[in-house]
Amino acid sequence: MALHEGNSSGAIDDLVPHGSYGMAQVGPIGAMLPVYLRGMAYLAERNGAAASAEFQKIVDNPGVVQNQPIGVLAYLGLGRAFVFQSDTAKARESYQKFLTLWKDADPDIPVLQQAKAEYAKLQ
Repeated sequence: MALHEGNSSGAIDDLVPHGSYGMAQVGPIGAMLPVYLRGMAYLAERNGAAASAEFQKIVDNPGVVQNQPIGVLAYLGLGRAFVFQSDTAKARESYQKFLTLWKDADPDIPVLQQAKAEYAKLQ
């Protein structure tokens, strides 16, 4: 809720108690959701180093997230985090991975359109 309302620091504070359960299954939504939300909150704060650390946890554990959307969206989060860190090479690599994994997705999905536009700016 805090993240949706633009309160990224509040979202991070709300997620602190979930730290030791970051890889746990959260109801029907999926595994590693607290990790993903923390990464998104750090992105909202433009803290690329902290955001990339969170998204990297997801990327490093594909067996935990399996075929859940956050497994792919973590690559997009990593790309955005690397942009904040001025690491264009790693940002491009992460965007390319995201776009490759979603190459057959519906082209009208807003997050995909946004990712393509962001990636084009990196070229």
